Amino acid sequence: MATFTYTPDNAAQADIEPRVLTSKFGDGYQQRVGDGINIRPRTFTLTFNTRTDAEMSPIVTFLETANGINSFDWTPPFGAAGKFVCRKWSPSKPKFGINNLSLTFEEVYE
Repeated sequence: MATFTYTPDNAAQADIEPRVLTSKFGDGYQQRVGDGINIRPRTFTLTFNTRTDAEMSPIVTFLETANGINSFDWTPPFGAAGKFVCRKWSPSKPKFGINNLSLTFEEVYE
């Protein structure tokens, strides 16, 4: 199992949206129940800005190796460690030899 150990620019931005099943009835009444046993997966947005090619290359290689399929361990700046996948990352090169990267980690349960 791989571990993501690279440090982003700032603390990660968390997005937490519990999975809830809702039944709505005609009179406005509704019932809610959690969808499964792990109902609160976490999503984090990370940025790596103004990084050299040498700094960026191992990060992108890590993401390409996992390829959005294989999970990896990661400990967010706040909260407990977990297993995550990265299905989307957006590299940019504002200047020659300088790189920016934005990515999203989604918590998975295996």
